[in-house]
Amino acid sequence: MDAANTPYTAQVAELHRAIEDKMRYAVGRDPRHARLHDWYAATALAVRDRIVDRWHATARSADEANAKRVYYLSLEFLIGRLLTDSLTNLNLMTAAKEALALHGVSFDQIKDLEPDAALGNGGLGRLAACFMESMATVGLAGLGYGIRYDHGLFRQVIRDGYQVEMPEDWLVFGNPWEFERPEIAYDIGFGGRVLPQDQPDGSSRLVWMPAERVRAVAYDTPVVGWQGTHINTLRLWRARSVEPMRLDAFNRGHHADAFAAQLNATNISRVLYPDDSSEAGRELRLKQEFFFTSASLQDLVRRHMAQQGSVERLPDTASIQLNDTHPAVAVAELVRLLVDEYGLTLERAFSIARGTLGYTNHTLLPEALESWPVTLFERLLPRHMQIIYEINALHLDTATPRPVSSPELRRSISLIDESNGRQVRMGHLAFVGSKKVNGVSALHGDLMKTTVFRDFHKLFPDRITAITNGITFRRWLVECNPGLTALINDSIGNRWVADAEELSELARFVDDTPFMDRYSAVKRENKQRLAALVQDRMGIRLDPDALFDVQIKRIHEYKRQLLNLIETVALYDKMRAEPGRNWTPRVKIFAGKAAASYHRAKLIIKLANDIARVVNNDPVVRDRLRVVFLPNYNVSLAEVIIPAADLSEQISTAGLEASGTGNMKMALNGALTIGTLDGANIEIRDHVGDDNILIFGLRADEVADIKASGYDARAKVAACPSLAQAIEAIRSGVFSPDDPSRYAGLIDHLLNDDVFLVTADFESYEETHKRGAALYRTPLEWRRKALLNTAAMGWFSSDRTIREYARDIWQAAPHPSP
Repeated sequence: MDAANTPYTAQVAELHRAIEDKMRYAVGRDPRHARLHDWYAATALAVRDRIVDRWHATARSADEANAKRVYYLSLEFLIGRLLTDSLTNLNLMTAAKEALALHGVSFDQIKDLEPDAALGNGGLGRLAACFMESMATVGLAGLGYGIRYDHGLFRQVIRDGYQVEMPEDWLVFGNPWEFERPEIAYDIGFGGRVLPQDQPDGSSRLVWMPAERVRAVAYDTPVVGWQGTHINTLRLWRARSVEPMRLDAFNRGHHADAFAAQLNATNISRVLYPDDSSEAGRELRLKQEFFFTSASLQDLVRRHMAQQGSVERLPDTASIQLNDTHPAVAVAELVRLLVDEYGLTLERAFSIARGTLGYTNHTLLPEALESWPVTLFERLLPRHMQIIYEINALHLDTATPRPVSSPELRRSISLIDESNGRQVRMGHLAFVGSKKVNGVSALHGDLMKTTVFRDFHKLFPDRITAITNGITFRRWLVECNPGLTALINDSIGNRWVADAEELSELARFVDDTPFMDRYSAVKRENKQRLAALVQDRMGIRLDPDALFDVQIKRIHEYKRQLLNLIETVALYDKMRAEPGRNWTPRVKIFAGKAAASYHRAKLIIKLANDIARVVNNDPVVRDRLRVVFLPNYNVSLAEVIIPAADLSEQISTAGLEASGTGNMKMALNGALTIGTLDGANIEIRDHVGDDNILIFGLRADEVADIKASGYDARAKVAACPSLAQAIEAIRSGVFSPDDPSRYAGLIDHLLNDDVFLVTADFESYEETHKRGAALYRTPLEWRRKALLNTAAMGWFSSDRTIREYARDIWQAAPHPSP
């Protein structure tokens, strides 16, 4: 029965029966003896059944309309929990709650039993998840491709203040949302040789003979758009051995050897971002990227050929978006498939590939653009290395015909970096092989043209675009902040869920006292919920009336958690020096993971916990300052923190954060942003107004100038007493009495080579925090500004972002609702 057209009471009765049937026949439990996890599984399976018919109908509709398909290749999809998401988008939440209540089960008891899918790490993966939901919502025929990780990145545990990486066991109870497709499997080759082979017509072609083969097996998860009108697919690949075991070796007693190939194969899909500080780690990382890229391209080309019959039409019927450089090898792999499997010339194959592929760049940091040693590439992907050399020659001869070009220009745009041990430049490969290269904010697009892709932009001035990122408001307001959602719906109706620009209507309530009282009450309830979570997990009591100052994101030096911590120490010093002053109570909340091999970032986590231990146990500051580092940051934790945030820390060095999406989520939920003019902060300022955001620090052009002229951090510290005192307290062991020299190296590095200009921006940051604290002591004015942030955020919907991608990059149109 179609849930959208079923009377409400019938929906409840139908779900009640369906959940009981799933309990008996799928979970295998008598409902009288079922445990809470059994009720979760039965409910998830019953909801999944209500998705499947529309899922199939969506696929049929796309086929019948001959809709252009969009394929989104991403190493991460941070999809979070799907039960609440699916019920919300199907308009079945209330019916599901009542159906469970008839069984004597509370929905709130079971929803938190669903583990977060360990398929991503941070903003890159969450953006991919938002994009998939928005593609379904706006009606595009979209399909996401990634890896089905056994353990994801890692589960972060804090022991004695240090990050400890533990395996994430999210699949221990299975995954009720996925469908295994053992019949959809592709062999992926590695290593071996490339040999010439004579053809019947007398010609010769090159044939790759891999030394190792791994099988990619598909697992499909339906992605539900708003109101279930379209349901697309997230297809994830799991690595398996072509041969499950060597029986001859096992029978000879060589039990470990019998499973060696299986172990090597399954390692590919075990963890996200294997540590690449070793040669073995780098090889596994490149294998992982090629594995999912090759499987995805083989799959989509197979689908295209089944429907169209000719690879020549691929750019007309498919758009492939590369989410960062991880799938950049798609350029070479698609050309290989077209040349080796379908007999095209390299020039024609490259033209088709470039007409089909698009590349989203997420960083200006050169080290994050990825490069691989030529020796590793030749050993692991010998045929692809040949193709990259050929593409490079074609590219250089076309873009810089001699004698016009200079050797410097050719070296700059070459796909091979000859200056550093010969490396394959994956960012260059993605640029050359794509029809459009997107920056994820206006500033980021401009900076790509003047920094990492400056010479490319001169040669291809129409290739770089700038479509600003967005977030799905269904997840980041409707689901995570039901109190605010109810207030908005009561005030302006619910059309904003599908048309986020309708939120602008909220601006007319800034002087409406009853509305503002409810708005304040919702925020306080959200802060109480977070305080209860912190009390439960950390044993730390928080005052919900304090200013909740939040920085939640991947731990990285350019994101400058260290700047926040130094300001925290400076504030702590001042509070201790003047305990009788009327200080604004503040709670500093941190969360985020550091890469396992990023030792300085991990030391910053330890510093945060050391500062928290000292500050939280100091009776002088009492409840006026608390510091909390919440472990194992994920989507579900973000859904509690973000609605409770008063102040959103977006403090990266200007010019280094491509966009950010946490800034959008917290502003949407009524937080004021304190940030640099970096990434999407600029556009947030443009939408909310200068008076409703707290901007500080150097601009991107000033950062470039100060770096070019040379920067003396020690002189800056000497000129700022509060900075000098805070740094000395950290360096001298005030927060690490058990090891006074623990942070000496961290501070010395800051003083000797302040790459991210922490010290340069400190005074402006500190002064801006003072303004924010003073503003918070005038609650009516603070809440007024907070509401204007919520009202102005409609433009930052990922629905708008996807429509712009469809128009400007993919040339894809929605297909009819089934």
